[in-house]
Amino acid sequence: MKKTNHWFILGLLALAQFMVVLDVSIVNVALPSIQKALHFAQSDLQWIVTAYTLAVGGFLLLGGRVADLYGRKMTFLAGVIGFGTASLVVGTSESSTLMIAGRVVQGLTAAFMSPAALSILLITYREGKERNRALGVWSAVAAGGAAFGVLLGGILTQYFNWRWNFYVNVPVSIFIAIAAWRVLPLHESEAEHNDLDIPGAVLVTTGLAALVYGLTKAPTWGWTSQSTLGFMVLAAVLLGGFILNESRAKNPLVPLDIFRIRNLTAANLVQLPVTASLFSMFFFLSLYIQEILRYSPSLSGLSFLPVTIIIGITATVTSTFVAKVGFKRFMVVAPLFMAAGLFMLSHIPVTGSYFGDVFPGLAVMAVGLGMTFVSITIAATSGVPADESGLASGILNTAQQIGGAIGLAILSGVASAAVTRSLTAAASHSPIAMAVAQVSGYQAAFRVGIGFALTASVLAFILVKDQRGEAAAKSVVSAH
Repeated sequence: MKKTNHWFILGLLALAQFMVVLDVSIVNVALPSIQKALHFAQSDLQWIVTAYTLAVGGFLLLGGRVADLYGRKMTFLAGVIGFGTASLVVGTSESSTLMIAGRVVQGLTAAFMSPAALSILLITYREGKERNRALGVWSAVAAGGAAFGVLLGGILTQYFNWRWNFYVNVPVSIFIAIAAWRVLPLHESEAEHNDLDIPGAVLVTTGLAALVYGLTKAPTWGWTSQSTLGFMVLAAVLLGGFILNESRAKNPLVPLDIFRIRNLTAANLVQLPVTASLFSMFFFLSLYIQEILRYSPSLSGLSFLPVTIIIGITATVTSTFVAKVGFKRFMVVAPLFMAAGLFMLSHIPVTGSYFGDVFPGLAVMAVGLGMTFVSITIAATSGVPADESGLASGILNTAQQIGGAIGLAILSGVASAAVTRSLTAAASHSPIAMAVAQVSGYQAAFRVGIGFALTASVLAFILVKDQRGEAAAKSVVSAH
């Protein structure tokens, strides 16, 4: 493969990742339309988002390891084709049950596509500056895709139908599959074996599923109810079993030695609270703009366009400066921008306006997101051997998806409790009282989101070992 083709490969891989990220947020604007069409209960609406993120997060480690053991190209192609097929099923669904089941399958196939794509990128770019630039593009897509998804979702929902939020993946998947088949190198396995750790895969997937499900249902069941505590205990047992299995298995799904790479571990720990605040911001702000400000779906989506632009610019600039000053400074400072943006958003009023109450906080948070994602991605993939690049990619994406799923579960509970308190205090269910209650829920969620962002900054300050981007990239090359 000639070097001149590398940027086409990057574009192809970024487009695939764009679809994965897009499908987290593209449905946010369409939620009210989907709720009416498929008769979703309000309490179950978040499962349209959570079912997808939970499946992605639960299977990413398996997907990353499969890419390492059985070849990155074939794993990537299988994921792309499966994702397009699942999207078609979701788009044609006529019941809430089929919708949720289809979203799970979408997440499952995305869990194979995403880490394989990032792993191919890491193998394709070996030189410091080129890799940092490529990871800058990748990170901009990962962060900006969520914002653009809201815009695209709004346009498709208003001018076509909410189903086109899923149909749009079908032609894109076909294009990616054909192009990837023709231009991607074979990327055979570099591992000395192809033994897949099935017990480990089952334990980690079911453990993460139990954890997120328990957190999601806790607001309904009660945080100290037997059901909630039961799922928390089950998750702890399963994940504990997974760690025990990995320490004893001959060929573990996740060789625990990989966590001795300090910055890989630190970056993934920082990723958890970052995406917890990110996913919730898009979810609640989309509802605020539509239900309180009464924006149409397309105008609501357009209101998120500046986020995409700001993230793209910030990520590109950050990828250049990481080589000069290292990634730790960005990982510490960026979440503070996110916290500041969420602080502004936590004051949104019932009689608010986009430019007065939404845009300032959105813009500040976008600056933080652009810096955060590129620095985390570079830190989490530095010093990783070639035969574990898929695994490292899977771990990074797992932290992103699980952080988002857990964050949304927790903040949905926080918002729901705030709404209940507001309505109880008002002793009324009038339209005004309902609007005030809804906004109080959004405000409460954003305030807790501030805590997530500040936690990310503290973790980065304490755990990340500073390493210049150029040196980091060279360490990966030497590991190959």
